[in-house]
Amino acid sequence: MADKEKKPSYSAQDITVLEGLEAVRRRPGMYIGTTGPDGLHHLVWEIFDNSRDEAMGGFADDIEVIALPGGIIRVADNGRGIPVDVHKQTKVSALETIMTTLHAGGKFGGEGYKVSGGLHGVGASVVNALSTYLRAEVHREGGAYMQEYAKGKKKAAVKKIGSSKLHGTATSFAADAEIFTAGIEYDFDKIVSHLREQAYLVKGLRITIIDARKSTAKIPNEGLFIRDLFVDCPSQTFYFEGGLRSLVSFYNRSQKPVHKNIFYIEKEYIPQGGKEEQSVAVEIALQYVDDITSRVFPFANNIYNSEAGTHITGFRTALTRTLNAYGRKSGILKDSEENLTGEDVLEGLTAVVSVKLREIQFEGQTKGKLGSVEARGAVDAVFADAFNEFLEENPDDARSIVSKSILALKARKAAKAAKDSVLRKGALEGFGLPGKLSDCQSKEASESEVFIVEGDSAGGSAKQGRDRRTQAILPLRGKILNVERARLDKMLASQEIKHLILALGTAIGDVFDLSKLRYHKIIIATDADVDGAHIRTLLLTLFFRHFRPVVEGGFVYIAQPPLYKIKRGKEVVYVYSDEEKNKFIGNDEVEEATETMDEAEAVEGEEPADEVAAQKAKNTNKVSIQRYKGLGEMNPEELWETTMNPERRVLKQVRIEDAIDADRVFDILMGEDVSSRKSFIQSNAKLANLDI
Repeated sequence: MADKEKKPSYSAQDITVLEGLEAVRRRPGMYIGTTGPDGLHHLVWEIFDNSRDEAMGGFADDIEVIALPGGIIRVADNGRGIPVDVHKQTKVSALETIMTTLHAGGKFGGEGYKVSGGLHGVGASVVNALSTYLRAEVHREGGAYMQEYAKGKKKAAVKKIGSSKLHGTATSFAADAEIFTAGIEYDFDKIVSHLREQAYLVKGLRITIIDARKSTAKIPNEGLFIRDLFVDCPSQTFYFEGGLRSLVSFYNRSQKPVHKNIFYIEKEYIPQGGKEEQSVAVEIALQYVDDITSRVFPFANNIYNSEAGTHITGFRTALTRTLNAYGRKSGILKDSEENLTGEDVLEGLTAVVSVKLREIQFEGQTKGKLGSVEARGAVDAVFADAFNEFLEENPDDARSIVSKSILALKARKAAKAAKDSVLRKGALEGFGLPGKLSDCQSKEASESEVFIVEGDSAGGSAKQGRDRRTQAILPLRGKILNVERARLDKMLASQEIKHLILALGTAIGDVFDLSKLRYHKIIIATDADVDGAHIRTLLLTLFFRHFRPVVEGGFVYIAQPPLYKIKRGKEVVYVYSDEEKNKFIGNDEVEEATETMDEAEAVEGEEPADEVAAQKAKNTNKVSIQRYKGLGEMNPEELWETTMNPERRVLKQVRIEDAIDADRVFDILMGEDVSSRKSFIQSNAKLANLDI
C-alpha cells in the first residue's frame, strides 16, 4: 500500500513574530492606506498632526514645514517638546519609545492631551519605520537633545547636544524609496492646501510652509526654526484669528452670498448630568450662496471626515427643524406650503462643522466617518439654540435664507415631476435605452465599457472598430448643457444628458443607485483640441455634480488618442506627445503628412546599384508624420489599435484627490463669476498645452 501523502506541519515553529516596527515595513498599506503618492504625503500629515495637537492643547502657536533637498521633510513646532527622560515601562527614553513603538504616545489617557487628532498612537513610529532616515531634535527644560533612526531602528541612544532656552520638537525624515516605489516626489501645492485648512481649524496658529528642495543652504546641526535660511525659496504662511468663519469666507470667495453675515458659534457642550471629560467642543460656521449645490465640510478633532458621521446627522436635523420653525413663526413659510426637507435647506449652503472629543471613535481605518454617538446630540443642541438666535437677531438674513430654501422646495417638486416623466420604470430596467447607443453584447457590468465619443463621425469609426462583446458606443452631438447651475428639470430636458443617464442605468437624484451601473468603465473620448477639451470638461462637471459615486468608485476614464502617426520605412508607431515624437525621430529627415517612398519603389529605375543602395539607405531614415486633429480622422482599424484596444490603449482614470479643491475649480470654470475665471486662467496659463 502506498504511503499517504505527507501533510504540511503546523506548529509553534510556523508562527512568525515580527519584531518592533517590522510589521509596518512588511504591510505599510495597513497603516498609511497606500504606498503611492497619497501614502507618501500621509507621512507628512502624521508628523504635522503631532505638532498640531500641541497647538490644539494650547501648548504651541507656531509650526514650520520645510521640504529640503534629498527628499527630506522637516517639521518643527514650539510646543512642549517630546519628553526625553526614561520611560519606566520600556526602560528607554520616552522619545525613543514614541519613535520605535506602535501604540505609544500621550494620547491614551493621563493629562498629555485632552483632545488630539491621533487615535492609535502609530503616527511617528510608522513614519520612522518607512523612512531611511529620521532625526528628532527636542528642546525642553533648558537642554537640546537629539536621536537618529534608520528604518525604524535607533542609531544610538538619545544624546544631549547643548543647552537651549527654546521649547519644541523638530522632526526630519526621508521616506524609503524601497517602500514608495512610485517615487519620492512631494506635491508642494497639495501640502499647502492641506495645511492651509488646518490653519483655519486652529485659531491663532501660524503655519509656515517652505519649498527648499533646490536650496543650497547648509542645514545647522542644532536649532528649532530655520526658516530664515530660506527667505528666497517659495513659501506660504497662514494665520487666521477668525477660525471657521474665515474658512467659510475662503470657500465662498468666488460665490455670491445670499445673506451678509456669516453665522458662527463655538461652544463647549456637557450633557446634562455629565462630567467635564464627557464634553464636546462644537464649532460651526455657515453662509448660504446663490448656487444649487451644497458644501458641508465635517471635521472631528481636525480630521476631515469625507463620509461625514454623527456630527453631520445632528447638524442637518437641527438645521431643518430650526428653519421650518422660524419660517412658520415669521410667516415666510405659508400654512399652505409643506415643510422644508433636509434637501431643501442644504441647497446653496456652505458650512463647516467641527467637533473635538476626548474619546473619539471613527468608523474604518481612514477616519472618514465619525462614529461617536455623543457628537450628534452635542451638535444638535448647540447649533439649534445658536442658529435660532442668529435668525431672530438678523431678520433680513433670516428672510433671505428661508426664501432660498422655499425656492429649492419648489424647484425640487418641479424636478421630481420632470424626473418621473423621463425615468420610467422600463427605462430604469434597461428596456428604454437610447437608440443612438450601440450597446455591447455582455450584460456583465464588470467587463463592459462605454465610450462617450464626440460627434457622429468618430461614433461611426468607433462602432466599426470596437469589440462588440464588451464595448458600447454613445456618440454625443455637440456640447452638452453646462449643469453647474442647472436644476434637474432643466437637465432632463436636454436630450443628450437624458440619453447618457439612461445608458448608465443608475438613474439620478434621490433615486440614484450605483449598483445599477451598466458599465464599469465609462470612457470619455473627445478630440485633442479646444472644443474637445470643453466637451470633456462639461462631461466631468456632470459626473462630479450628479454622479460623484461613479467617479469616486473609479469608473470614469479619459481616453488618450495619439497625437501623431509616424512612419519610418515600413515601421509605423503612434505617439502621444511632442516629446515622444521628438525622441523617436531624433535627427531623421521629416516629411510632414506625406507618405515615405516604399522600399520597392526605391530600387526601381535605371540608377546604378550603388546609387540605389544609397537612396535606399536615405529613405530608410526618412519619416513621415501625420497629425491627428480628431478621432473622426482615424479609420476604424486605427481607432481600435490606438485608443480602444485594451492591450495597447492609454487611459487616464479620473480621481477626486481633493474634493474641496475640485469643487472650487468647477465653480470657477463653469460658474457665472467671470472675474474669478479670468484670474484662474491667467494664473494657470503656463500649465496649458495649446494646440496652435
